[in-house]
Amino acid sequence: MSTYDDDEGLTLPAYWFTLKVPFPLRDARAAARVFLLFMDKKRILASLVVFLILAALVYLQYRHWQSFDWATFWAQTDRIKKIHVFHAVMLIYFGYVLRAVRWKIFLQPVRPKTPVMQLVSPTFVGFTGLALLGRAGEFIRPYLIARRTHLSFSSQLAAWTVERIFDVGAFTVLMVLAIFLPSALPSIPHPEYYVRFREGGFLLIGLVLALTLGAIVVKRSGDTVGQWVERKFRHLPSNFGHKLGLRVQEFGQGLDTIQGLRSLFMLSAVSVGMWYAIALAYQETTHAYGVASLEIPVSQLLILMGASMLGSMLQLPAVGGGSQMATIAVLSSVFDVPPEIAASCGILLWLVTFAAVIPVGLVLSHHERLSLTKLSKESHQAEEKDSPESTGGDRSPRTGPTPQVRT
Repeated sequence: MSTYDDDEGLTLPAYWFTLKVPFPLRDARAAARVFLLFMDKKRILASLVVFLILAALVYLQYRHWQSFDWATFWAQTDRIKKIHVFHAVMLIYFGYVLRAVRWKIFLQPVRPKTPVMQLVSPTFVGFTGLALLGRAGEFIRPYLIARRTHLSFSSQLAAWTVERIFDVGAFTVLMVLAIFLPSALPSIPHPEYYVRFREGGFLLIGLVLALTLGAIVVKRSGDTVGQWVERKFRHLPSNFGHKLGLRVQEFGQGLDTIQGLRSLFMLSAVSVGMWYAIALAYQETTHAYGVASLEIPVSQLLILMGASMLGSMLQLPAVGGGSQMATIAVLSSVFDVPPEIAASCGILLWLVTFAAVIPVGLVLSHHERLSLTKLSKESHQAEEKDSPESTGGDRSPRTGPTPQVRT
């Protein structure tokens, strides 16, 4: 095993899980410096709370699995069929390309000639920033796209918000099909959970209908709704009502990117296709273990996807936490997967679906001389410039060109 030298930038002899992929030491330390840079007091407190919650959950899970066999854990992990993992990662990458295609549709009214490939790099770099920095990196993707297309950051932030509705709607379509098709969820190992999943399906349907109705109202009367929201919440501190009203107007601006039924259909189709590709990636990952308990059909794996998304609400930058815990809990309780295999599979699913973007994102950012630190800092500064305090109380979103970023 080779040694490493900071100045030469050689790789640290550490491996991602058992896939034996060397991780660049320089990039790892750079990510650590970025993490500390953005950890202000509020984020330190929030991260500490999340860490304590996750620690409590891990302890409770460990108490529940008092007979956990680490030898079995490592043995099952070492027998992973890496070709399945490779297929899963390729499907995840394909999902990122579909995200770029979807953003191309958003840009159609104002930048119809923007090629999809021009949006692929910001997508990979943006999700790499999100994986390494957590919330500090969430604005990198719309900020980079605004810069590449010479559009205002607020317009792309609005499109980023609209994108969330299509994500929720597409996942709901797949989940509802899985819940209500006779051959899908009713055949899970513990049918008693089916009633809960069906109730969750009805909640998702209600959520999507509410979001759709709200989007229609904002699209038709965005200014009026924004002013009403501002009056309704003006009593809250930090000028929150004004900020929220401005965000509602920006959301309406994002909805203007949907030009007619054809655009709506294309956005919906791409979104459903993207989430189905992610579901197939989950299937490839679980099938990599070659054990009967993980031969789970795609329709039932949507439960794992939903659990992972809910668990991601308790995440620590670069290490996750909540997503893995939720996935492991569902694998063991709903699908009767042994604890050792469930733990191994939960970690591998997180690596494939969340962390696999990091190598490509770091390579692209290095090739394009982009600094995740600067992009994160300047994207948040651009978001603050669109706030009421810096616009002099003007309710209309900014439409001017996005300031150039020094890289």
